[in-house]
Formats: sequence, C-alpha cells, structure tokens
Amino acid sequence: MDFNTQLLRALKTGSVVLGPVMTEKCIKEGTARMIVVAGNCPATIKSKITRNKNQFIHTFAGSGMALGNVCRKPFSISTLAIINPGESDILSVMRV
Repeated sequence: MDFNTQLLRALKTGSVVLGPVMTEKCIKEGTARMIVVAGNCPATIKSKITRNKNQFIHTFAGSGMALGNVCRKPFSISTLAIINPGESDILSVMRV
C-alpha cells in the first residue's frame, strides 16, 4: 500500500481534518479513527496529540511541508485526523 496515494484518496473521498486544533478536537470528540503526525511536528503539539494512548497515531516520514504536498496544499501540515477513510485503504497501516 502506498501511504501517500491512500491519504490523497481519503482526502478526496472521505472526511479528513487538517491542523492540530481540529485534530485535537476530533480526538476529544472520539471521531478520529487515525491521526497522522509529520516527522518534524513540534514537540508541544505532538505531546497534546499523543496524550490519548488509545488513539492510533501514524508518524509521517517527511516534514510538515512534505505532508502538505501530499495533501495538495500549499502550506505545512503538522497533524491531520482521518474521520472517514472514504474509498481509501489508509486504515490498513493500523494492521501492520
């Protein structure tokens, strides 16, 4: 499975929120099925996001700018939450 392709498919066909504020809100509401954190996510943000030990968190190998590029956004993305994967198979990384 190509993670980048599946993430883009989830963005197009599912429900994904971008940014630490919205990600944290989804975690608190219990709607996030998977969290993606950029490899260079600031420690202050990462500590807030990773506080919930029951939440699956995938660390993206690249930087926030690289994650933004994968998402076809012209800005850095430090975190995002997958609420509904849509037609993607992105949640399969949880089984690895």
